[in-house]
Amino acid sequence: MVRIRPLDLVDVLAYLVVLGLFTQLFPAVISESFLLSFLTAILLKVVLDLVVRVKGNIVARIKATESASVRVVNVVALLLVLPGSKLLVLELVALVFGDAVQLGGFLQVTGLIIVLMLVRGGARRLASPSS
Repeated sequence: MVRIRPLDLVDVLAYLVVLGLFTQLFPAVISESFLLSFLTAILLKVVLDLVVRVKGNIVARIKATESASVRVVNVVALLLVLPGSKLLVLELVALVFGDAVQLGGFLQVTGLIIVLMLVRGGARRLASPSS
């Protein structure tokens, strides 16, 4: 059974706020309702967690290998995952929500994901107990 951790809720809240700001600031980013924004934030949470895990695994393989050919293959895989993750987000949002949610084009979704990751890190720092 999958447990929802408090940090997962912090991430979704941060994603919801950022998505709301992007909807207000960029005409190409559209969400027809708060519920759709909330569901989009959850979808982004799931997809971005998966992408971060995949990127982390590839980087770990790059660092762990001593073979130049294996390292090159892993670097190429990482270079494919980086833009591929943005296209994955665009296609999944289009598939799940149709025209009711649009995240703009490749550049807007790239900016959105960068801001999401920055806000996620900041929100996690604020939400974690002080040591």
